[in-house]
Amino acid sequence: MHDIQNIVILTGAGISAESGLETFRAADGLWASHRIEDVCTPEALARDRALVHRFYDARRAQLDAVSPNAAHHALARLDADWPGDLLIVTQNVDDLHERAGGARLVHMHGALRSAWCLACDGRSEWHGPMGAAQAGDWPPCPACGARALRPDIVFFGEMPYQMERIEAALARADLFVSIGTSGAVYPAAGFVRVAAAHGARTLELNLEPSAGSGLFDDSRFGPATELVPTWVAEMTGRV
Repeated sequence: MHDIQNIVILTGAGISAESGLETFRAADGLWASHRIEDVCTPEALARDRALVHRFYDARRAQLDAVSPNAAHHALARLDADWPGDLLIVTQNVDDLHERAGGARLVHMHGALRSAWCLACDGRSEWHGPMGAAQAGDWPPCPACGARALRPDIVFFGEMPYQMERIEAALARADLFVSIGTSGAVYPAAGFVRVAAAHGARTLELNLEPSAGSGLFDDSRFGPATELVPTWVAEMTGRV
């Protein structure tokens, strides 16, 4: 691996599912009981703010019951030890990468532990409920006091965060690794093509073949908690 300097890692719902978090796209996942149009669009927020807040408040509360798993911890070790450029791009809105110690990290779809104020455009760390027992009695923005908070989540139809930074990292990458993703959600599903077009090697670590498995130079299938620590040990020379 001596010729690999710069790495981009994409993580998806599969890595967090092994910590016990519900995924969106599984047969019994979150979209099985909630319509996207009702909880994950700007129009839904305008139409029924209380419902949107209840949905994300429940997801935020779930985080208190789960912990980072072996895959999160392995990536955090790689993040700390890798001497070249490294960027972990996660589609997940949980904070398990951070809690494992990950630092070189982009949440392209937003973060449950963050609130976005539509009045002042500020972001604030957020841990409790964003909704309220009585509709209309919303908590104030910590920065400006306006009662105009929304989940800092990229809704359907909105642009993912930090795309310029992600695309620049993909253009420099010697290796692109996709972990626990369905290969069905764009623009993330297209990252393997972008990285390969710039000359990067590509590797998929997934529970089972994804929609994009045929695009990778190499694919390994199995639980992330087994595959990721093994791969990180290969990269760092540690057993």
